[in-house]
Amino acid sequence: MELRSSIDNIDAALIHLLAERFKLTETVGELKADHGLAPADEARESRQVARLRSLAEESHLDPEFAEKFLAFIVAEVIHHHERIAESREA
Repeated sequence: MELRSSIDNIDAALIHLLAERFKLTETVGELKADHGLAPADEARESRQVARLRSLAEESHLDPEFAEKFLAFIVAEVIHHHERIAESREA
């Protein structure tokens, strides 16, 4: 079915985009660890939430869902940053 094929392609694109995002955030985590910065940046996270909620509304996507999705990703990024910082301390 054509619809399922399109959905499968979008799912694959999402995975590839997430992989690219995590490659970039890994570099950010390394820079933060090198400079003694905290793994989390609450000010940036707040700006990102507002920005993505707005983008979700413009795209007719539930802003609550977009915020939950971002929160899940950010939590994983922070976890990675903490692991990077811990490995530099060892």
